[in-house]
Amino acid sequence: MSACKTLARTSFFSLESKIRRPRRALHSNSSALSFASLPSSPLRFPLGLLGLRFNGTQPYCAEAAVDRLDDSGDSSEDTVEELLSKGDRIERLMKMDRRLEPEQGRTRWFPYLDLFRSGTASLRSEEIIAALDSYILEARKERIRRVVENRSYSVCLVVEGLTDYGNVSAALRSADALGIQSVHVISSDNRKRYRDNRHVSMGAEKWLDIELWNSPMQCFTALRKRGYRIATTHLGNDSVSVYELDWSCPTAIVVGNEHMGISDDALQLSDLHCSIPMKGMVDSFNVSVAAGILMHHAVCDRVSRLGRHGDLTPEESQILHAEFFLRHRESTISIIHEYAKRKVDKFARKV
Repeated sequence: MSACKTLARTSFFSLESKIRRPRRALHSNSSALSFASLPSSPLRFPLGLLGLRFNGTQPYCAEAAVDRLDDSGDSSEDTVEELLSKGDRIERLMKMDRRLEPEQGRTRWFPYLDLFRSGTASLRSEEIIAALDSYILEARKERIRRVVENRSYSVCLVVEGLTDYGNVSAALRSADALGIQSVHVISSDNRKRYRDNRHVSMGAEKWLDIELWNSPMQCFTALRKRGYRIATTHLGNDSVSVYELDWSCPTAIVVGNEHMGISDDALQLSDLHCSIPMKGMVDSFNVSVAAGILMHHAVCDRVSRLGRHGDLTPEESQILHAEFFLRHRESTISIIHEYAKRKVDKFARKV
């Protein structure tokens, strides 16, 4: 199999010059960077396009610069540790109304309703997108559109009992990068915690649907109702290679504690055990690396079987689009609340 390649491009030069002026001239041979072929799973999958150039010795990403410019007014500085230790902060990340149970007769899980409540007003996704359109940069809107197009709920990640928030942050970052929207965190009884570095996740938690659970039983019961099979990562006689699974079936990938692995409860409650074939002297991966490999292969397999990973319907895409507009920055919520207030006042005057 040929290896997948990550391409480099230079873009947004006019915008970059407004955001950050280089202190010294670029070297003539450093205007673009090409990445060498990377080892891939048995299936090919393009990891994406990055707009990179060098300012001195530091790589500079044009699209990331657009994001920083457009998010400059966002004052949210919650770390992953703070978010996971205070469930109400996680809930506040998600803006549109969510369904608590799967819709009867629906064969696939999508959590959002086409509804946002603001006081006595109810707004639909189309209305939210129209109201916020002029407040978001064109480059950012295009980025959101592309991200939504490649999002899916058919594969979700479950992290059980992790005590190192750096590993949790890295797993969240991989999920976002691979188009996996749903992440579930099962709390650990271990009170030992390690400090979190916000830069590990690169703010990925802002764009994911994160749900907190108290036990494997609680989490797995909810996921099965939503149509998922539960695949725990475990090296044992009954384990199936990740390369032998059909990942087009809705699947929850479960990774466990850094030291103890998956708990006995989770192993007994799962539908199957899967493992990544090991070719070296060591017999395990770092947990965040394992999560990244599993999610990457799942996406590769889905692309091979289905032609694409993103599988939202047009209606679902519009709702998630509105959700991302609402998450864009803190000020967008204020704008929407003011819009809703004017809508209510206008209706009251007519009555």
